[in-house]
Amino acid sequence: MSGVRMAGWSAGRTGAASEERASRGASLSGSEDNGPPGAGSSGRRRAAPLLLCFALLLALALSVLLAIGLGPAAVPPGETVRLLRAAVTGGRVSADAGPTYQIVWEIRTPRVLLAAFVGAGLSAVGVAMQSMVRNALADPYVLGVSSGAGVGAVSVSLVGGLAGLGIYAMSAGAFAGALLAAVLVYVASVARGGGLAPLRLVLTGVSLSFALQAVMGVLIYLAPNSEATATLLYWTMGGFGAASWGTLPLVAAVVVLGCVLLHRWSRSMDVMALGDETAASLGVHPDRQRQRLLLLAGLVTGVMVAASGAISFVGLVMPHVVRLVVGASHRRVLLVAPLAGAVLMVWVDLLARTVVAPRELPLGVITALVGVPVFMVLMRRRAHVFGGR
Repeated sequence: MSGVRMAGWSAGRTGAASEERASRGASLSGSEDNGPPGAGSSGRRRAAPLLLCFALLLALALSVLLAIGLGPAAVPPGETVRLLRAAVTGGRVSADAGPTYQIVWEIRTPRVLLAAFVGAGLSAVGVAMQSMVRNALADPYVLGVSSGAGVGAVSVSLVGGLAGLGIYAMSAGAFAGALLAAVLVYVASVARGGGLAPLRLVLTGVSLSFALQAVMGVLIYLAPNSEATATLLYWTMGGFGAASWGTLPLVAAVVVLGCVLLHRWSRSMDVMALGDETAASLGVHPDRQRQRLLLLAGLVTGVMVAASGAISFVGLVMPHVVRLVVGASHRRVLLVAPLAGAVLMVWVDLLARTVVAPRELPLGVITALVGVPVFMVLMRRRAHVFGGR
C-alpha cells in the first residue's frame, strides 16, 4: 500500500524520463506612486508596471510554449501549437502523432502550467510575508509551513493514513500538515491582549520549523527502505513530476484568488510598513490585517507545497528583485512579482528535467544555486535594508 500511495511522488523523481525586512517608510505608496515625476527619494525612474506586466505576459506565454516542446523528446514549436490546439478544441490527432500528443498534453502541459502557478504563488506570498513580519528575510516558509507539510507527507507515507485518496494521499497529508503548522504558529504568537507582533511571529515560526524538521528527520530515518527515503528527500526539495490535470485546477484557483486578495490589500501593507501605531492612526488595524495575511499565506502555501514540495529562495529573492525595478509600492510589486515568478519557475523546471536527462534534478537545488548569488548581490546593492550603511 505504501508503494501505491507514493506512486505520484516516485513518478516525480523520474519525471524527465517519462518524457524589507522593508525599510520604514520605503514601502509607502505615496512616496513613489503619487508624487510628481522624479520626486522619488532616490531620484531613479521606475519602470511602468503595466508595460512591464505586458512584457512579462508575452515572456510567460513564449516560455510555456517552449517548455512544453523542449525535453528529452523535443517537439518543434509549430507541432506543439498544433497539438495544443487539437487538445483544446477537440480536434483529431493522427495515430502517428498519438505518442507525441500524450507527451505534450498529458505530461508536459500540466507540469509547465503548475510550475507557472507555483512560481507566481511563491512570489506573491513572499511579498505578503515580508510585509506581515516587516522582515526582508521572510519567505513563504518562515512560519514553518513547509516543515509542517513535510511531516504530514512523511507521516502519511510511513503510517499509511488517508489510504482512500490513493496517489493523492501524500499531497493531502502535506496540506493538512501545512495548515496545522500555520495554526500552531498563530496560537503560539497571539499575545494575551490579542495582538500579533511581527517579532513573535518570526521567532515562533522559526522555532516550530526546527522542531518539525527534527520530527521529519526521525521519520525519514525510520523509513522501511531506501526507495522510500529517497522519494521523501526528493519531495522535500521540490519537483513537478507528479503534476497532472487532476491537481492543477485547485492550485490554479487558490493561487489566483490569493494574488487577487493580496493586491486588494496592497494599500494596507504599504501603511503597515510604517509601524503599528502609524498604521492604526491611518485607519488600518495591523493585528487584524496580519491575521488575514497569515490565514491566506498558510492556505496558499499549503496548497502549493502539497502539489510541488518545498521550493526555496523564489519567495525570498523575487520580491526584492521586483522592488528594484518598480519601486517599493505593494500595488506595483504585487502586479509584477507573480508574473516574474511564473516565468522564472517555468525555466527552472525546464532546467531540472533537461540538464541531466533522463534523470531529474530537485528544483530546490537549482533555485538555491541561482538564488544565493542573486541575494548576495541584493545585499550589497541595498545595504541599508540588511543592516549596512
